[in-house]
Amino acid sequence: MMRILLAALTAFVISAVVGWVLIPALRALHAGQSIKEIGPNWHKNKEGTPTMGGIMFIVAAIVVVVAFGWRDMAEGNWQALFVLGFALVCGAIGFVDDFAKIRKHENTGLTAGWKFLLQLAAAIAFLALLRWGGHLTPNLYIPFINVTVPMAWGMYLVFAAFVMVGCVNAVNLTDGLDGLAGSVTLAVSIFFIVLSQWWHYGAVGIFAGALAGGLLGFLVYNFHPAKVFMGDTGSLFLGGAVCGMAFALDVPLVLVPVGVIYIAETMSDIIQIGYFKLTHGKRIFRMAPLHHHLELGGWSEVRIVITFTGITVAFCLLAFVGVMYRYAI
Repeated sequence: MMRILLAALTAFVISAVVGWVLIPALRALHAGQSIKEIGPNWHKNKEGTPTMGGIMFIVAAIVVVVAFGWRDMAEGNWQALFVLGFALVCGAIGFVDDFAKIRKHENTGLTAGWKFLLQLAAAIAFLALLRWGGHLTPNLYIPFINVTVPMAWGMYLVFAAFVMVGCVNAVNLTDGLDGLAGSVTLAVSIFFIVLSQWWHYGAVGIFAGALAGGLLGFLVYNFHPAKVFMGDTGSLFLGGAVCGMAFALDVPLVLVPVGVIYIAETMSDIIQIGYFKLTHGKRIFRMAPLHHHLELGGWSEVRIVITFTGITVAFCLLAFVGVMYRYAI
């Protein structure tokens, strides 16, 4: 546990220092965020805030995983590197998207189709690596009832790849308020630290610790009022990190409770769009996703972030109870 705490502390320092250098550099490059016209009117005040700040915790994760996970890799345990690699590919997709937005000075980058195909290919490659390394089985573990359902590898691969793509984009959708995606994912990363230690999966714990520390360093600059946004570079990296850790520990369904906010945000968007089309213009929510609905109902950004993070912590505790007996201790 001490190694993970040191990893988290190191990641925090690296992320905070990188931010101190990165934010002025992003301003100098005019790498400002464009705000969608359909968003809340007061969000227009955030126009021009530097984006791609996710580079802060990405750099921290890379340095810390290599520095503190070297012993595991020398022993043949590549779990942390596999998870980092998948998260980096997702972050790279986000970086291309952010770069396109900055170049075109609008809030549109890669097409949804290209994002989906690239993420799907990355997910399949990651799952194949986990399977090759002996870290993943095609048997679906069901939390709370502690049973495992055997599946054919091909069927499991299709299921898992789509779950991963969905998770990556759900985290991306949650990144809509100052500090929201970072705070919620910080709680999720702490959950994975505890779970990996409970099961003695040190490599995944190192990655989770690096992520937690890096996010804390990032939140120094991102909590309301934000001096920098993580951009798709950061949010897609976080999505890859969250689902990557779940699959590396072979408990993918734990994403349901720990990702309750990601799911709520995504479902609110899907429901809103579907209902709008079916009723030819009527809406269920004031605005989707859910955090905008609450904003228009008078909730402050800070209140939403604290509430959503608190809900995540509660569901992470519930999730731990549900999966703690996955492996013999």
